[in-house]
Order: sequence, then C-alpha cells, then structure tokens
Amino acid sequence: MKKCGIAKLCLTICLMLGLIITPVNRLEVQADEIIATVYGTILSGTTSELLRLSTKQGNMEIKLDSTTDTSACKILLPGKKISVSVSRGSDAYLHAVKITTDAPVSNASIDSSTTVTVTGTIGDKTTDELIYFKTKQGNMEIKLDTTTSLNGVSFLVLGETYQITCARGSDAYMHAITISDTSATTNSPNNSAYMSVSGTVGSNTKDNLLYLSTKEGEMQFVIDYNADTSKGMVLTPGRKLTVYFYRGTDAYLHATILTGEKNDPSSVTMDSSSAVTVTGTVESRSDENMLYLNTPQGSMELKLDAVKNLNNCKVLISGKKISVNCMRGSDAYLHAIDITGV
Repeated sequence: MKKCGIAKLCLTICLMLGLIITPVNRLEVQADEIIATVYGTILSGTTSELLRLSTKQGNMEIKLDSTTDTSACKILLPGKKISVSVSRGSDAYLHAVKITTDAPVSNASIDSSTTVTVTGTIGDKTTDELIYFKTKQGNMEIKLDTTTSLNGVSFLVLGETYQITCARGSDAYMHAITISDTSATTNSPNNSAYMSVSGTVGSNTKDNLLYLSTKEGEMQFVIDYNADTSKGMVLTPGRKLTVYFYRGTDAYLHATILTGEKNDPSSVTMDSSSAVTVTGTVESRSDENMLYLNTPQGSMELKLDAVKNLNNCKVLISGKKISVNCMRGSDAYLHAIDITGV
C-alpha cells in the first residue's frame, strides 16, 4: 500500500510539473507559428508598433515586432493593400510575422559617385515607389527600390523622421540606398542634398524660370515659391550662378537654392531717419552686390548687403519693376532693405 501511495504521489508531481512547463514551451513556439494570413487595407493611425488593418471581416490591430519580415513591404501607407502572416503572442495580440505587397521594380542604374545623406520626414504624397521627403532645404522625391536597405528600421511610417542615403539614378531620380531611423538634426542647410550646376544666367530668364548656360548646354530651372534665393536673387544676363536642384514629377528641374557671386557683408550702420521708398526697373548691369535701378529721376545705385525681405517676387530680372525701401548707410551709399515686386 505504501509503495502504491508513493507511486501515485510521484505521478501527481510529474503531472503538475508537466502542466507548469508545457504552456511556456507552447507559447514560445506559438509566437513564431503562423496561424493565418489576412488581406486588407492599411488604416490611418498605424504606427511603428501597431498595424491597423481594414479587412472584409472588420478592422484588426496587429502588433509589429523587430522580427517582422518587411523585406517585401518597406513602407506602411494608409490605403495600401497588403497581406499579413500572423501568429498569436503571449500578450493575446496577433503579431505580424511577414508583410507582403506588390513592390515596384526599378531598372535604373545608380551612380554611386553622387551619394548624399539627408534627414527629414515622410510626406503624405509618398507612394510605394516614390518617397516625398520633407527636409529643411525643401521637398525631395526619392525612389524606393527593392534593394533599398533599412538600417535599424523595420518599415517606414508617414510623418516620422529618417535619414536617407541616396544617389542619382540613370532615370534622373535620386534613389534610396539606405534608410536609418534618426532624429532630425539642427545643422545648417546642407547643399549636398541636391545635385548642383554652375553657369551664367541666360537672357530668356523669367521670374519663375531660370535659363542657365553651362558647359553641357543651356538648362532650364523652375523657381518655386519656396526656393532659397537669398544668396542669388539677381538674375540679370551673364551673371555667374550655382544652382542646387532636383527633378520634379512634372519632368522639369526645380531650383531649391541659388547662389551668386556676393561680397562679404560689411559692418555698415544704417540711418533709419534717412529711410525712403523708390520705384523703378532693374537694369541689366545689376548684380548680387549692387542694384542699379532706373527711375523717372535717373539711375540709382543701391547696395544689396542689407536686404531683409523680398515681397511679391523671388528674384530680380532685367526690366522688372520694383519698389525699394532703402536707407543711407555710414558708407554714404543707399542700401536696399525691403524689395517689393510691382
């Protein structure tokens, strides 16, 4: 009887140990075991931790882990249709094991000599194929390829900050080589974020379209409202200019930064009591340092080293009518302070 009792006690202890140990092992296996594949559309509110998905059976919330395979779907865009293989986790959530979608294939060859690194956020116009990247220097369009490496990033989410190393492709687009998760920096504008070319301003230049004569021939650049022209505002014929640019979806090249030949600012003090406003047209001999203004009273010389505002105009072209608020400086010259297109 004692032997029988001891045997029952041992069996009971083994069963209890089995109940304690078995669920843990099962959970570890189940966390990686695909239990279903769901198909649906990504909903807004999706984050880097939680995928919100609209399916025929209703809305779902699926956890995103560092181990989630996103090699076939690098960016989670609201409205995008995807397939998700899921497993059941110990936290009762469904966890994404793999996410797939139809990824576009690029046939463009990449020029590694044009590699640059930029920091910014993913814009809401982004598609599976093209990232609209908002940087401090302006908006960029960067192709997302199947070969793009996500360094420490499982996938991309709208509105979040990333660092992209990209290079120019044979299709004239910048292509993402690697994408890293990082906070935006407070560095000064990085002109290397764009391609650049130097040349002289052509006579056909308009307020919104720059004709530039280069070694490769004449090029045209659209001048948008957000272009930085503070160091290259005078576009009179023959002026030397460096243009930083990108290719837009309209097939035009768009200027982001214009840089002319400008003297270093001097330590001139302004006499505010001498403020005066004059109106006239820009003469062709004007450059980044001196504005020659043709007025009814004659030609005036106005220095451009103290300009604070350009209103109703981004650049000054030959023959453009403008109104200039200016002041007398301690160097006896009149200095332009505010320039307004008329």
